[in-house]
Amino acid sequence: MIRLLPIEASTYVPSPLHSVDRIWPETNCYADLWIELLNALGLDPIAALPFTFSVDFEGDQWQFFKFPLEDLRALYGIDVAEMNPWRGVEHHIAEQLEMGRLLTVEVDAWYLPDTAGVSYQRDHVKSSIVVNMLDQAGAHMAYFHNGGYHELAGEDYQGVFRHGRDNSELMPPYVELVRLERLEHPDDDELLRRTLRLLEVHLRRRPTSNPIERFRQRFAQDLEWLRGGHLAMFHLYAFATMRQFGACSELAASLCTWLAERGHPMGEAPAAFTALATSAKAVQFKLARLAAGRTIDLAPLLEDMQRQWDDAMEIVGQHT
Repeated sequence: MIRLLPIEASTYVPSPLHSVDRIWPETNCYADLWIELLNALGLDPIAALPFTFSVDFEGDQWQFFKFPLEDLRALYGIDVAEMNPWRGVEHHIAEQLEMGRLLTVEVDAWYLPDTAGVSYQRDHVKSSIVVNMLDQAGAHMAYFHNGGYHELAGEDYQGVFRHGRDNSELMPPYVELVRLERLEHPDDDELLRRTLRLLEVHLRRRPTSNPIERFRQRFAQDLEWLRGGHLAMFHLYAFATMRQFGACSELAASLCTWLAERGHPMGEAPAAFTALATSAKAVQFKLARLAAGRTIDLAPLLEDMQRQWDDAMEIVGQHT
C-alpha cells in the first residue's frame, strides 16, 4: 500500500467551501477536486479564487471554470502539467506516489461510490479524481473527488482501472502530474499579497460586456426546445449555465469576504456576489419547471441579475 498524505476518509474534514449550508455546495469536478486537495495540503483554497472574476459566458454555456495552473504555482509553488500515461494510469499513480507526487485522472464516475444516486452504477460520465492511497494487491484506493475524500475497492477498483477489459480502442484519459517538491506555505501577509496580485490580473481579464445580458439573448433562442424536453437535457443545460455561473459567483463572494477579513476593503461586494449566486439558484428552479412543460417568465429575474452583475463588478473595481 502507498499513501502520500496521512489522512483517512473516515475522519477527513472537507473545506468550508463544501459546507452543506452553502447555496452551491458543489461547483464542478475539477474545481471541487482542487478545493479539497489544497485543503488537505494545509493550504487555503479561498486565496486561489481570483480567477472567479474572469469567468465568462461562452455563447452557449458558462465557462467550465478551473483553478489556473499558473495561479497555483504563483500562490503555493505547486507545479501541474499534463502527463502521458503510456504505461497505464494505475502504474503511473503508484510510481508517482512513491516519488511524493499526485496525479489528476479522468475516470468513469460509474465506479465512484461517492456519486451514489447521481452517476454511480447509473451513468458513464467522466470525472476527475486524485488518488492519495493505492493498494494494488488489495484492490483498494482512497481518492479526492467532488466535495470530499473517499474510498473504493473490489469491483469498483477493477472498473476504474478497466481490469480484464479490451482497452486497445480507447483513448487514454487526460492525466496531470502534480509536483509538490517546491510546495510553499506562505504566511498570512505574503499570501494576501500574492492573492491581491492575482486579483489584479483577473480583473483585467474580466468580461468586456455583461455576460448575463448575453445569456438572456441566448436563452430566448433555447426557450422552445427546452420547454417540455427531457429531464436529462434540463440537467445538462442547468449544469452548463446556472450551476457554473451561480457556483462561481458564490466562490467570488467567499473571496471578497476573505479579503475583507484581512483588512482589504470590499464594501458590499460579498453581498452582491451572494445575491447573484442566490438568483442563479432561483433561475435553475424555474428552468426545471420549464422542462416539465410549465410556462415561466425569466425576464424579470434575468434583468435583476444583469444589474446585480454590473453592480458587483463595479464594487470590486472600486476597492482594488
